[in-house]
Amino acid sequence: MKCILLCAGYATRLFPLTENFPKALLEVGGRPIIDYTLDKINKIDEIDEIYLVTNAKYTPHFEKWATEKNNIKPITVFNDKTTNNEDRLGAIGDINFTIEQAKIDDDILVLASDNLFDFELKDFAEFYSKKKAPCICVKKEDRELLKRLGVVELDENMKVLSFEEKPAEPKGEYAAYAEYIYPREVLKNIKTYLDEGNSCDAPGNLVSYLYKIMPVYAYAFEGDCFDVGTHDALAQVNELYSNKK
Repeated sequence: MKCILLCAGYATRLFPLTENFPKALLEVGGRPIIDYTLDKINKIDEIDEIYLVTNAKYTPHFEKWATEKNNIKPITVFNDKTTNNEDRLGAIGDINFTIEQAKIDDDILVLASDNLFDFELKDFAEFYSKKKAPCICVKKEDRELLKRLGVVELDENMKVLSFEEKPAEPKGEYAAYAEYIYPREVLKNIKTYLDEGNSCDAPGNLVSYLYKIMPVYAYAFEGDCFDVGTHDALAQVNELYSNKK
């Protein structure tokens, strides 16, 4: 299994902090955000390589981080050559870009690098090993929060029945978060999805496409998952993680 870390977004809501510096390397509790995720990736025995995809502006920062990190699993940084928010490839575009650049022919774990979460990715990988089908991470949330997130409807076997972004009337009680595992056989479907002209941006759009043509399953985690997308959110998680430390 390979891991793809999505780090090519421009985090415009966090300007000026991220105008010339990647969000994933901002410190929370005295450590870069991405380091918390890396700790969890390193516990998954199946993963033998980590690919980090970023933009031209942030590439030197991530290359410096990867070199200094000297991680137990090798980290390769890919530059998708974009330079601003308008010409970005989008999350799904970057997944496909990395698959092609690295010539990946394995299962992939795909992660948004700016999320902070409590649960162990190793448990998610064990869930996937039983399903051997595309898997996503979900959490039960209250109804008002669901209206601002991607919402999945599930059957008794945790199979996805529907997926909807920011619904006015949520059909399910689970919100989807940006952690995914895709079998190697599904990688060709990602290219087909893009070739058909579908949205290259939010990774949840790929889930919406896949569940209609194959079984997709959801791993329900407990604990917190923070999207560090605003100055307020950054301040809140920094305080929380500083207190934990």
